Amino acid sequence: MLRSPFFYCIILLFLFSCEEKKTIDPKTKSIQKEAYALRDRAIENYEKQNFNTAFYDFNKSKKLYETLKDSANIGYILIQTSMIQQINGDYYGSKETLTEALSYVKKNSIYVADIKTNLGIADKELSLYDDAIFYYKQAAEEYQDPLLKQAPIQNIAAVYIQQKKYAKAIPIFDSLLQSLSSKDLKEKATPNDKSILLDNLGYAYFKNGVENKGLQLMNEGLQIRTETNDTYGSIESYLHLADYYAKKDKKISDENALLAYKAATKLNSIDERLEALQILISNDNTLNTPNYTQKYFTLNDSIIKIRNNFKNKSAKIKYDAKKEKDENEKLRLEKAENQLSLQRAKYLKIVSVIIFAFLVILIFILIRYYKNKNKAIEFKTSYNTETRIAKKIHDELANDVFQVIAFAESQPLYAENTKENLLQKLDDIYSRVRGISRENNSIDTGANFTRSIKEMLSAYNTRERNIMVTNLEDINWEDIDDIKKITISRILQELMVNMKKHSHASLVVIRFESDQKSIFVNYMDNGVGCEKSIIVKNGLQNMANRILAVNGTFDIETEPDKGFKVKISMPEQTQIKVKEKFAY
Repeated sequence: MLRSPFFYCIILLFLFSCEEKKTIDPKTKSIQKEAYALRDRAIENYEKQNFNTAFYDFNKSKKLYETLKDSANIGYILIQTSMIQQINGDYYGSKETLTEALSYVKKNSIYVADIKTNLGIADKELSLYDDAIFYYKQAAEEYQDPLLKQAPIQNIAAVYIQQKKYAKAIPIFDSLLQSLSSKDLKEKATPNDKSILLDNLGYAYFKNGVENKGLQLMNEGLQIRTETNDTYGSIESYLHLADYYAKKDKKISDENALLAYKAATKLNSIDERLEALQILISNDNTLNTPNYTQKYFTLNDSIIKIRNNFKNKSAKIKYDAKKEKDENEKLRLEKAENQLSLQRAKYLKIVSVIIFAFLVILIFILIRYYKNKNKAIEFKTSYNTETRIAKKIHDELANDVFQVIAFAESQPLYAENTKENLLQKLDDIYSRVRGISRENNSIDTGANFTRSIKEMLSAYNTRERNIMVTNLEDINWEDIDDIKKITISRILQELMVNMKKHSHASLVVIRFESDQKSIFVNYMDNGVGCEKSIIVKNGLQNMANRILAVNGTFDIETEPDKGFKVKISMPEQTQIKVKEKFAY
């Protein structure tokens, strides 16, 4: 996952950009002193990565600054707490905090640009890419310093990479790289600024198909990071190189992914560790894949638990602070509100009777109207559905039924082989009827196909079960026909139902791959498994039929208590054999 390039630079900027207000009022001096002490202690804990303690102290300090009406420090504290929320994965909470901070900062203050940048970061992590670009553009207009202005512009290019709009990202990175040699930025820019741009530009070129140039630029960026001991930056370089070699040389890809994992472990960077493990699992060419999968599962569960605990704690801290702040005001207004409520209740009682009578009449009229209207719509819909299904039964099943009747009339039914053949033919007709019924469910095979797959799979993702999908976005679905997409969607749905009903798995890995001729779907779970001789039954029989219908193949590996694996292969072009119509 691409990270926002200037995120940590902005953190350092925040730590030193706040100007403390000086007051000479003796009545507020002690409050101000306590507020400063709490704020400084929170900053110290922040630097030590004691984020929970820092969050608590920042909120206590904010309450005191609200008493002093010190808007500058309130805005600063809100920005700091929003970044702690982002570090802990609470991006929605961070957006709420940043929005609140906007009301405390001056319009021309550098804080405005910082807030807009962080709003962009939150929206990017939430995959709200258009909103993220909107805020980054606003932040770029707010910054006056040319070097700081580069941060949101570079983040826009990073979002384009996330959106796979590499042709848009390349000129932005290239322009920023050239500007580092300008008079204004040459002395201010650091080697790390250049290495970030080189690495991201190279990655964009690689993703856009210019692989040699992309590799050269990524290696240049890594060399600068190595020479300047930029360990954190090197993680991103190793991840990009691991992605580059994933389809060329999986051994080199694994080496880079392991280097990224080790560096991320050293710096306690959870997200990068998960990304490195995901690449290692996706490569699936070593005996260590089960170990990597288990590490991913354990680490992912751990970070989810930690972030959920943080969200609960931060919500309680905010709630307690707000409750205490509002308590005096609530008591002061309670008597007046009670009196107003009594008077209001008298009027509402009269108005409610009138409104109720009016609504009863209106509802009665609407029910009659929509009842008549819906009858006509239901009749037309039912007629169209029946016509479509009747045509499909006529085209696909009538001939087979006729052949079964002829077979039953011409063959001795008392013979065992004849009975088996007849039952097989009837079972085949039943399966096809069931298939026709399922085909009436609509599947989006257009631009939203991958999203519909993710949404369907996410429905089976729970706290006890982790569904991990890899390389789904790497498949060029536009070149795959709708029948193939529908088949894949139905197969995945049947696998999920079988997993939920029988496997009781806690981890499911689904990996997509493709080459010039075929598309591959590899499914694996750590469920209870079963005997292979009895696996292709019920719902999985439907899966087998679907695969064979598109000239595909599948291989199932399972044993009791050893999980369930299935490898599915389908040709790029679907060819389905259909019997001639009206073959009576």
